[in-house]
Amino acid sequence: MKQLAQRILDMKESVTLAADARAKALKAQGRDILSLTLGQPDFPTPAHIDEAALLAIRSGKASFYTVASGLPELKSAIQSYMKTYYGYEVSTRQITVATGAKFSLYTFFMSVLDPGDEVIIPTPYWVSYSDQVELAEGSPVFVSGLEANDFKVTVEDLEKARTAKTKVLVLNSPSNPTGMIYSKEELLAIGNWAVEHDILILADDIYGRLVYNGAEFIPISSLSKAIRKQTIVINGLSKAYSMTGWRVGFAVGDEAIISSMSKLTGQTTSNLTAVSQYAAIEALTGPQDSVEMMRQAFEERLNAIYPLLAEVPGFTVKKPQGAFYLFPNVKKAMKMKGYTDVTAFTTAILEETGVALVTGAGFGAPENVRMSYATDLATLKEAVKRLHEFMKK
Repeated sequence: MKQLAQRILDMKESVTLAADARAKALKAQGRDILSLTLGQPDFPTPAHIDEAALLAIRSGKASFYTVASGLPELKSAIQSYMKTYYGYEVSTRQITVATGAKFSLYTFFMSVLDPGDEVIIPTPYWVSYSDQVELAEGSPVFVSGLEANDFKVTVEDLEKARTAKTKVLVLNSPSNPTGMIYSKEELLAIGNWAVEHDILILADDIYGRLVYNGAEFIPISSLSKAIRKQTIVINGLSKAYSMTGWRVGFAVGDEAIISSMSKLTGQTTSNLTAVSQYAAIEALTGPQDSVEMMRQAFEERLNAIYPLLAEVPGFTVKKPQGAFYLFPNVKKAMKMKGYTDVTAFTTAILEETGVALVTGAGFGAPENVRMSYATDLATLKEAVKRLHEFMKK
């Protein structure tokens, strides 16, 4: 009997989900676990969004299939969102919605990649990019964003990696896991390079509303018409609106690519869950004060916890500008404790202190760990205290 497909055997497990699962398993055993694994806001979805969803359910509107690419009202809301936060107008034919930004990424790669097409992925990178590229039979090409350059790549770095097979550049700013943001000048140089060489830009902008201490998110697609034509924007409601469980993502860009992504959605999930679409309409068009309240809370946590983490022996950390992750380099810490493997090091921290972190190995950064500060300040302070005690033993 034929067993599992090779593509599944080759696929790596998500290190973030694996770390979270291990933390939950230990907690279920009665262990005192502080989980800083998932990129998930700890706030409930704003009440006005919940109410819009309940109204859709009670009125019967949420009971039926929708068009694969999304409700017209939701597309209209995304049009307004793009005008407000990106500064340009798009047509409804340039918009498609999906079950989370993650599935939008998947339908993009499946729509544009042929076997052997190369996708440049700057490292450190979000864990699912490379596996999704490989599922689409493409080839991920990793380019190191050096810590000395705030984990960012330059045009010179990209040009060294470019070949005749290069088709896509993945650009995630603010970044998961580093929280770093590309400047306008850096983005303009990268965008013009992509236009010159006819390389598609996949702009993962999911953390664009979550920037801190005066930092500014600049969408690469807003810099020129030529760059915009080359760019597919991926965004969603999980992070800024605290709607991770609703699974709402959207993509904006070239009509032919967007149409192909919608076609794939039609043959896989049929459509984004209807009730989530009605919730998304309210999120995008309703009051935005809750977004700012949560942003301010994350900023407060970052400013409080960053200096404490920087004092942990063996940990060196750059202060992020956005998202909600700290990404300390623990090379010295591992040496102090006798470890050479960062995954084994994070496992030891979990077992001995109850603090669940995510190994940097899954992000292409074998000397780092990721810590989410999307949880309450008391938990964060206790976690850093335990890390400090662990390193001083």
